[in-house]
Amino acid sequence: MLTEFNLFGVFMAPIVVYALAALPVTIFVRFLLWWSGVMRWFWHFALFEVALYTCILCLLILYV
Repeated sequence: MLTEFNLFGVFMAPIVVYALAALPVTIFVRFLLWWSGVMRWFWHFALFEVALYTCILCLLILYV
């Protein structure tokens, strides 16, 4: 578990670091899903992408 993150004298919560780390992972997984054609199964892309980001963020918090 991360402790507070110091950015030029401003302490930030660890969730900020996890949220920034989850962005490239989500973009990569989203690219793989578009490439494989799985995204055609979902009728609301934006809702699925937010749910995917939330799931990846939760997994990062739990396992990193």
